[in-house]
Amino acid sequence: MDMVTLGSTGITVNKNGFGALPIQRISQEDAVYLARKAYKAGIRFFDTARAYTDSEVKLGEAFDGIRTEVYIATKTAAQNAEDFWKDLHTSLTNLRTDYIDLYQFHNPAFCPKPGDGSGLYEAMQEAKAKGMIRHIGITNHRLKVAHEAIDSGLYETLQFPFSYISGEQELELVNKCKAANMALSHEGPVRWTDHQQCRSLCL
Repeated sequence: MDMVTLGSTGITVNKNGFGALPIQRISQEDAVYLARKAYKAGIRFFDTARAYTDSEVKLGEAFDGIRTEVYIATKTAAQNAEDFWKDLHTSLTNLRTDYIDLYQFHNPAFCPKPGDGSGLYEAMQEAKAKGMIRHIGITNHRLKVAHEAIDSGLYETLQFPFSYISGEQELELVNKCKAANMALSHEGPVRWTDHQQCRSLCL
């Protein structure tokens, strides 16, 4: 089983993770069965989002009682601090947990930073200080925002949509994440990269 450590987070998991967007399309019973089957097969990282309708609820049921044996990531698309806290509290309730291993800004149009006026990054910092989240990440489809996130040094992970037709611009993200000790995953089916493998994918 290929294992990878997610950058500076110190989290070590199977290189293949479970992207929970599709389970919103199936029944609660089937989703719980599928998530537990993935767990039994060695998957320990499960990625969801507030935007994935009832996906969080289904993962919450699947891992009730074994929460400490898995790593759960979710995301917020909040544009301000008030909505950030609403999303976070809803996610904690849905997931039946009192902490989230990796909390990510979900494809924002800008890179949240302290002092930018949105209050978003400050809310992330406060949530981490309170133990509600353990690590801070960002997902994005925009190269400019992705580069800014890496350069900022504020994020531990980046999720970006790589594919077999990705080119030199995407490859630059791989190199920068490696240099910054920042974990990088492919958007879609979650797969954490050891950077060298992603170079092969992008070339």
